[in-house]
Amino acid sequence: MHLTVKIVNIFEGNVAVNVPSHLATINLYAPETGLPVCIMDGTYITAVRTSGAAVVSVRALSRKDAKIATVLGAGVQANQHLTLLPLVRDFTELRVVSKHYAEAEALARQHPRARAFADVEEAVRGSDVVCLATHAYQPVIDAHWIQPGTHVSSVGVAPPKGEFPTDLVHRGHLYVESTDAFKPFPVGCAELEGLSAESGTELGDMLLGRAPGRISDDQITLYKGMGIAMEDMVAADLAFRSAKRLGKGMRITL
Repeated sequence: MHLTVKIVNIFEGNVAVNVPSHLATINLYAPETGLPVCIMDGTYITAVRTSGAAVVSVRALSRKDAKIATVLGAGVQANQHLTLLPLVRDFTELRVVSKHYAEAEALARQHPRARAFADVEEAVRGSDVVCLATHAYQPVIDAHWIQPGTHVSSVGVAPPKGEFPTDLVHRGHLYVESTDAFKPFPVGCAELEGLSAESGTELGDMLLGRAPGRISDDQITLYKGMGIAMEDMVAADLAFRSAKRLGKGMRITL
């Protein structure tokens, strides 16, 4: 594995000029010498690994008969969610909700079976899966909108409160990437600050059979992602090795 440095910039005004608000670069270094090996765009890798982890939670925890999914957000993360969700369930409908309805419409047009919803509550109450992918500083849904049997995922990071309603934790079973999610921000998730690590289960433990997953069709299951460095390291290393194998990229001298 290469030594990895990732730099992320957040410029919220970028949306107005059709540039992603979250931009990233990833640098790889030889672990033996520290020599720079690769400079790559990290924006796409961040989007894929973040949404990928959330959709893994959908595959592992949502009901097998889940048919309707709602994605809140209309940015890079929401787009990746809509791309990946059909790979894990046979959804008959993908609903898109955004702060600006026109943006939800524009995103929905890019995906089969997707349609924009203007009413957030209506979309959420009628869903089997709800995916939060926003940069909201306050919860974007009400915990009481979530019906029994629903799976909810959240990947947005925007303190002080963030997009995920903390009181929803008490209505379902919570899964996280790491128990570090319960540490104070910026190490952990702002929404989970103050909760004990016993409030959640590591998703990896469930996938490896060391912890239970969904136990009934009525259970509400939750996933709160924060993004951990190891995910970036593995994703970047895979991208680098694939590029070398396929002869992609450009060799430069620094």
